[in-house]
Amino acid sequence: MSVFYDLVSEQELEDAHKIEARGYPEDEAGSLKTFRYRQSQAPELFLGAYVPQTETGGRKLIGYVCATLSPESTLTHASMSTHVPGSSSICIHSVCVDPDYRRKHFGLNLVKEFVSRAEHAAREGAGYERILLIAHEELRGFYEKAGFEWVGRSAVEHGSRPWYEMRRDLGAHHTENAASTSTPVAQQLQAVQGLPEPQSLPPGLWEALQRSSTRPRPASRLLTSFPDTVQDVVTDNSKEGAGGSLTNKYDLLCPRPGCGSIILKSGVATWVERESVQLDPAGQTLPEYLGALPAPPATAQWWLVKPNAMAFENIGFSRAIQATGPNGRKLKLLACAECDLGPLGWCEEGGSEFWLACNRVGYRA
Repeated sequence: MSVFYDLVSEQELEDAHKIEARGYPEDEAGSLKTFRYRQSQAPELFLGAYVPQTETGGRKLIGYVCATLSPESTLTHASMSTHVPGSSSICIHSVCVDPDYRRKHFGLNLVKEFVSRAEHAAREGAGYERILLIAHEELRGFYEKAGFEWVGRSAVEHGSRPWYEMRRDLGAHHTENAASTSTPVAQQLQAVQGLPEPQSLPPGLWEALQRSSTRPRPASRLLTSFPDTVQDVVTDNSKEGAGGSLTNKYDLLCPRPGCGSIILKSGVATWVERESVQLDPAGQTLPEYLGALPAPPATAQWWLVKPNAMAFENIGFSRAIQATGPNGRKLKLLACAECDLGPLGWCEEGGSEFWLACNRVGYRA
């Protein structure tokens, strides 16, 4: 079953509340008024899981996570009832999946998606330092799988059963992700920036991480495998009134054999030919599945993604490097968020446009 994630709109709050009413005891379920307050104050923290409805072209909400912000480092009745903009703690109020869709890992994947977006926002300067939640004791294992740590009995009283606080420190994970220990894109960044060599992973850990995923991997085709290259992987939208833009006909994937992580869904990016950008250190030997980019001012072919990073299904960002983009801002390099292969493209620090090299992504054709 295909599941995708998006922010819950005001018009979908009644659907979310129906799921809440089915999922929680009456003395624990939030009211529709409470839902409206949370969504109006912190819409970026009200994330839904959806399944497409092919017969209508719409979508069906099957689960959600909703949260607000607090300056407190632990959960209290005050921090659970009031949103304080610009605060450092994300306070999760509810995680709920429609009972008809439970026991299929949708809930865990939804929480992981919420955490991933929070981590990305923290890296981009949102000021988030931690995620806090309270749960009943039997859900400890569920949230630990999503990376939360057990704190202990909470002072919050809501309903008849005791609650226990759990937390995830975004600062620690931000540091780990920014450093990217001993992976290809980290090594390239060290060459560009002259950074010291990172500490190596404990023996066998990287191999264990690679073995931990058993999901089916989509087949990825390189651009060079298409007879007419770019012409075979674009869709002309001029007939749909899109100003003649060419969009990606297929899902864009990590090109590394055996990875196949979905980076971008079809129809999201626009094909652009523009001046090349120097992404690779001088003398760097690239794997055959990363196409070479010509030296500027020669042009290269790119997939333009905008208006923000939420358009991606899965992408990783480096720290800003010393090289600057067309607008004079420092560059960040884009990489596969699963295997860290890169650079696949670039963006300017704080910018709203993201550029993937057409010959550095795979195609789900």
